Amino acid sequence: MIAIVGAGRMGEGIALAFLAAGHPVLLADVKDRTEEERQLRRDEVRKRLADRLRAMSGHADALESLTLGDRSAKELADATVVFEAVPEVMEIKREVFGWLGSQVPESAVLASTTSTFLVTQIAELADRPERVVNAHWLNPAELMPLVEVSRSDGTDPAAVDRLVELLREIGKVPVVCGPAAGYIVPRLQALLMNEAARMVEEGVAGAAEIDLAVRAGLGPRFSVLGPLEFIDWGGGDILYYASRYLTGELGERFQAPAIVEENMTGQRRGLQDGTGFYRFDPAGVPDYRAARIREFEEIFRLREPHLRDGTPVPVRPEDGSEE
Repeated sequence: MIAIVGAGRMGEGIALAFLAAGHPVLLADVKDRTEEERQLRRDEVRKRLADRLRAMSGHADALESLTLGDRSAKELADATVVFEAVPEVMEIKREVFGWLGSQVPESAVLASTTSTFLVTQIAELADRPERVVNAHWLNPAELMPLVEVSRSDGTDPAAVDRLVELLREIGKVPVVCGPAAGYIVPRLQALLMNEAARMVEEGVAGAAEIDLAVRAGLGPRFSVLGPLEFIDWGGGDILYYASRYLTGELGERFQAPAIVEENMTGQRRGLQDGTGFYRFDPAGVPDYRAARIREFEEIFRLREPHLRDGTPVPVRPEDGSEE
């Protein structure tokens, strides 16, 4: 039994992911409500999940594996993995983890979906901190493949392994990271989004042009080559010199980290040297290049008509008033 504590948008998305994969799910709403409010909420959630399952798989049969409960749900005693998805308020999380300790088996993995608190902070709330992991899902959770799994030095490796295996089983792509603010994706995307907003502020380009540049260039590129793989693909020396130029023109936020200079001066520039952030077998490089080029061709074959024809973007009056 997969238990999800917190029946908001994230909780519903996680429930959909497991239901669609055939797992029995308990979705527990732990917010204080009257009995009438609780029943109304359950009806709303059940209908919403049925509609989404129908859209995802063509039928809502998987909904038969869903149990909607609250703090008194006896199914918690059978939970093997519990996802905490309550609001990002430490006091609420403290209360929920304190309560969960007496409700779920000692062997259950407790996974917080927080994007705000470190796993080291969340683990302090549990009676058995070694079984606590952060599992950061991206919205919409039922569709986005990635789940960032954050563990600390005190986390039992078996708990991480069980969670990673479970996520892979339902078709997700888990990546494991340490207890660092921003995980991986939020940290990268915050830099990107802030720089995009700054370019609008500076008059470099309009919002639509910047978004189109990302959708037609940056996005497809990084869907084939991750940013570190792309450094090796193009050459770490290119990034080093580009960073120096941009730092001089635009400021210290473009300063490259020491590892970029160390790789360049140490002849670890990527494909051209056979090593960089990755190691490359010279004999396999031609096949590797050809495979990546085929991926690019497929990406642009699918996206080019869509990008060429254009898509509607939100428009508001220039004075900011409501239409």
